[in-house]
Amino acid sequence: MRPPQRLLHGRVPCPAHGLAPDPRRQGYPGTRPRQPPRWPLDVTLPDTFLGMATLTRLYLGPWKFPDTAGLPSATCFRNLCELGLCNVIMESRDLDFVLDRSPVLETLCLEGNLFRLCLRLVSQSLRCVQIIVCFLEEIFVVNAPRLERLIQSEGCTPNGTCNKVKIGHAPKLHLLGYLELDQRHILEVGNTIIKAGTGVSPSTMVPSVGILALEVRFEVRNDSKMVPDVLRCFPNVETLHIKSGKTDQSTGKLNLKSWHESGTIECIRSRIKLLVFHDF
Repeated sequence: MRPPQRLLHGRVPCPAHGLAPDPRRQGYPGTRPRQPPRWPLDVTLPDTFLGMATLTRLYLGPWKFPDTAGLPSATCFRNLCELGLCNVIMESRDLDFVLDRSPVLETLCLEGNLFRLCLRLVSQSLRCVQIIVCFLEEIFVVNAPRLERLIQSEGCTPNGTCNKVKIGHAPKLHLLGYLELDQRHILEVGNTIIKAGTGVSPSTMVPSVGILALEVRFEVRNDSKMVPDVLRCFPNVETLHIKSGKTDQSTGKLNLKSWHESGTIECIRSRIKLLVFHDF
């Protein structure tokens, strides 16, 4: 079991804001280094635990989630407002089951999931989703009319796999990031995949987003070329975080002329109030 992390309002999580490692685990002077515990990952959570209808906050880890196909159809988490899953093994259908039966769930936290999982957000109540150190094949905001914050940090994409973030119906989405701009990460708005040269239209815009965080490998030309087109999808961004991604396969940076030729970007020209650079 782990305590919930404080969700940041108007900021993207970073080590300087509450996610710094415990010095006792880092071997700092005056501390005794210790081996990380080895957690068993084959212990299944008793399904009777999911029948506690009075739960309002639930943080689990590490467990193997029970197969929801065997749960009674009347199962409902009618009072659950916060759910955190850390190193929990589960199938996509199991998470869909929980979300579908949590009518007042506002906060969903996923941390340390290293298994293939598609996260489909269909919820009338969710306001904040935080995903940390996870591998998700797809994050699809299908229908989340109250969702305000979608925070993703330190994700991983094993070789040969892609990660897609697809934004469907989320009219109140205000904070989004980090979006990694490279060939293994795909951003889809509506039914359009955003890439260099994508034409902007009302169907490819998310006007509600005011805080955006991007991670870009500026030493990879094709990655850099995506920046203007992605920014055009978010015309009302007022706070922009840009993190420099690392690479060992540099293909050359774009020159100043290339940036000028990309044309006018509405949020840069008339909206941006705060621009923050990380790891440059």
